[in-house]
Amino acid sequence: MTAHENAGKVWLITGANSGFGQAIAEAAIAAGDTVVAAARRPEALAELEAAHPGRVVPVRLDVTDQEQIAAVVEEAVSRLGRIDVLVNNAGRGVIGAVEETTDSELRDLMDLHFFGPAALTRAVLPHMRAQGSGAVVQMSSMGGRFSFPGVGAYSATKFALEGLSEALAQEVAGFGIKVLIVEPGAFRTGFAGGGALAHSAPIDAYEPVVGPVRTGLPDSDGKQAGNPVKAAEAILTALDAERTPLRLALGTDAVDAILGNLDGARGEAEAWAAVGRATDFPAGA
Repeated sequence: MTAHENAGKVWLITGANSGFGQAIAEAAIAAGDTVVAAARRPEALAELEAAHPGRVVPVRLDVTDQEQIAAVVEEAVSRLGRIDVLVNNAGRGVIGAVEETTDSELRDLMDLHFFGPAALTRAVLPHMRAQGSGAVVQMSSMGGRFSFPGVGAYSATKFALEGLSEALAQEVAGFGIKVLIVEPGAFRTGFAGGGALAHSAPIDAYEPVVGPVRTGLPDSDGKQAGNPVKAAEAILTALDAERTPLRLALGTDAVDAILGNLDGARGEAEAWAAVGRATDFPAGA
C-alpha cells in the first residue's frame, strides 16, 4: 500500500476483484471516493487499479486470516486517515444437502462468510466510533432470509451474519455508524460460473431435491436478470439515504421471494399463536 492523498470517503471492500465487489468499488470511485480493494490475490486487481490511478489501493487479504485483517485495517487508517465504509463481500457458493455437507466444509464456509466479516467489523469499529461516522455493508443473500434444498450450509452462514448485524445496527447507531445488510437474488457476477461453486460429495438419495440445484445454478450463469452495476448504485443510494434500511433486497426475484417468505412466516406464526401463548404460567402466578 502506498501513501496518496485520498478524496471523498475511504472504502475497504473485500473480494473487490470481481462481481459485486468490483461493481461497488467502481461505483464508489465514480462518486469521488477512494477504495482500499482487498483480494486474496492482489494481482487480480491490476486492471481496476490501472483504470483508476490514485483512487485504488490494492491489498492482499484472506478474510479468514485474523492477523492479515488487523494489519490491513491499521495500514489503511495509517495511510488514508480513516475508513468510512467497510464492505464485507468476499465469499463463494457451496451446493450440498445437509447430510452431504462435511464438518470441514461447513466450518470453512463459516470462517469465510461469518467469522471473517465479524473480525473485520470489530477491527474497523474503533476507528469509526472515534470519527463519529461510518457504515458497515454486509453482503448477504436472499438465502440469508430463507433457505431451500442444497444451500443449507450457505444459508446458515448468511443467517448467522444477518443475526449478528441486526444486533450490531442497534449497538452502533448512537455512534453515527450505519449497518446495511444486502440481500441479492441472482445476478451476473460469476458466482455460479467458471467452476466457482463448490459441491459436496453427492448422496444418491438426495438427487431428486438437490440435483436440480446442482445443475441449475451453473446453467444460470450469464443469464441472471440482476445487473451488478445497478446493484452497486442501489447500495450507494441506500447508504446516502437519511434513513438507511437495515436490509436491502436486490433483484425482482429476491424482492418477490422475500415478501412471499415473510407472508408465509406471519401466517404460520398466527396459526400457532394460541399454542405458543398457552405455554405461559397463568397471569399472576
